[in-house]
Amino acid sequence: MQPRFVGRLSLADAVTVSNGALGFLAISVATTNPELAARLVLLAAVADGLDGVLARHVGSSAAGPYLDSLADVASFAVAPALLVVAMVRQTWAFDTLRVGVALAGGALFVGMAIVRLGLYTVYDTDDDVTEGVPTTLASVILAAGVLAGFTEPLVLVALMFLLAGLMVSTVTYPDLLARDALIMGVVHSLAVLVPDFQGRAFPYALLTLALAYLVLSPHFYWRATTGKTAGATEGKRS
Repeated sequence: MQPRFVGRLSLADAVTVSNGALGFLAISVATTNPELAARLVLLAAVADGLDGVLARHVGSSAAGPYLDSLADVASFAVAPALLVVAMVRQTWAFDTLRVGVALAGGALFVGMAIVRLGLYTVYDTDDDVTEGVPTTLASVILAAGVLAGFTEPLVLVALMFLLAGLMVSTVTYPDLLARDALIMGVVHSLAVLVPDFQGRAFPYALLTLALAYLVLSPHFYWRATTGKTAGATEGKRS
């Protein structure tokens, strides 16, 4: 007897499931090897982008949007929050108050990510814009920051609180155009594969691009939005 999912799930769905598995691996190693955890979070983000491309060009199943949000809880909610807490504990291990604040920030980050993912699945999947910072973007900023060497606990914790609030804000973010998604994907992949190249050039570049999109795209990103997915956009980012 075949498993229930045989014949029901698409190739895009399989990539989505791999995203969630990578999130689990990142969670597993976050406390012992934060840099590897950061690379796994970024690799999960690559899978998240790839499943959107596959769904667009090859097709997906009716379960696709739900699988995407479930996988993202592991990869872009729990994993980056635990990564930040692990970095905090390396520096503030014996400071109960500061570690407690970091844990509270992590819990808030996970909670707001879950809320955003649920709202996204219901309201934004078919649009070319979304309200609130995408969970993928929030996790990429945190992971790329760690990989680039920005490991000051105070900065990471403050950024985690800020991103938690922005994920459930009403700020509108556009989907990336195909050409920009390709550029971002190349830089993203290089940051995972060769993070130490030329003084961590690719993690720095990825962090710069992610922060630029976070700050500038709601007001300055060129796009023609129609309320439905535009032909020039590539993949959905939850």
